[in-house]
Amino acid sequence: MQTILITGGAGFIGSHLTRLFVTKYPDYTIVNLDALTYAGNLNNLRDIENAPNYTFVKGDITDMKFLQDLFVQYQFTGVLHCAAESHVDRSITDPLAFVKTNVMGTATLLQVAKEAWKGDHDNKVFYHISTDEVYGSLGEEGFFYEDTAYDPRSPYSASKASSDHFVRAYYHTYKLPVKISNCSNNYGPYHFPEKLIPLSINNIINNTPLPVYGKGENVRDWLYVVDHVRAIDTIYHHGKIGETYNIGGHNEWKNLDLIVELCRQMDKKLGREAGTSEKLISFVTDRAGHDLRYAIDATKLKDELGWMPSLQFEEGLSNTIDWYLDNKAWLEDVVNGHYKAYYEEQYNAKA
Repeated sequence: MQTILITGGAGFIGSHLTRLFVTKYPDYTIVNLDALTYAGNLNNLRDIENAPNYTFVKGDITDMKFLQDLFVQYQFTGVLHCAAESHVDRSITDPLAFVKTNVMGTATLLQVAKEAWKGDHDNKVFYHISTDEVYGSLGEEGFFYEDTAYDPRSPYSASKASSDHFVRAYYHTYKLPVKISNCSNNYGPYHFPEKLIPLSINNIINNTPLPVYGKGENVRDWLYVVDHVRAIDTIYHHGKIGETYNIGGHNEWKNLDLIVELCRQMDKKLGREAGTSEKLISFVTDRAGHDLRYAIDATKLKDELGWMPSLQFEEGLSNTIDWYLDNKAWLEDVVNGHYKAYYEEQYNAKA
């Protein structure tokens, strides 16, 4: 019997994580705390919203009194901290918003957990979900390991690096029972269409230009979101306290090659002539501080806990496209006027 707080549980990764824990562990009580900012969407969780072991609470992780009251009410035995501002482009435009949520929010949550647990750490876990971007940028070779020195290059990655450091500090200073994972790029259903894959799917559906930064040579390691939350589940229950685990897809793609593959699959699924969608590719000015390559070595997670990705990228991408084609109402609902204004500002193009 556990009572687990999932922060950011209405977002992309958070909703998949919430769904997994609610359905896989019916004896657990799962409380989803989300501020419901632009990327938080309760429509992501319609299939479990009436589950007897699930509760949604709207609130802000920077509000200490609110969090203190929540911990008193539910007596949490675990925290899965997923809430974060996560889009690099937005962090360049508004860095202090990322400092507030990612740094101050994490520090506030750590402090509240420390006070609530009062040194009684038996069967308690504070799990912080982070990103591979804290490690900086790789050249054409090499990988990120758990002991790779941090070298963040954007306000987003700097804020996540700072939050990681606070989590480790609470472990070393107060013996708070923490675990951290740093994951590569995720993709899959319910992804807000400011990120590369859902943005491109939406634009292909609507025959609008596909913006690609620079020459499209930046390389990312892609992981299907369901595999990511499977890894989180494994680490939460079996990982060692105080340890960091890298989660990766063993799956590197140049951005341009990824978009070409996406175009190929969508032309086939939409019944369009081969090469039609590829003509929509439009190269735009590269963003500031754009990291060249990320690549995760997830050997520790495989060797210690037995986790491996379940899907090859082409299959996962096909599943993702099918979901968006089958859920156009969800897509149309999130692509509202606010998003269109942001898109136009970011890419100098009409959504």
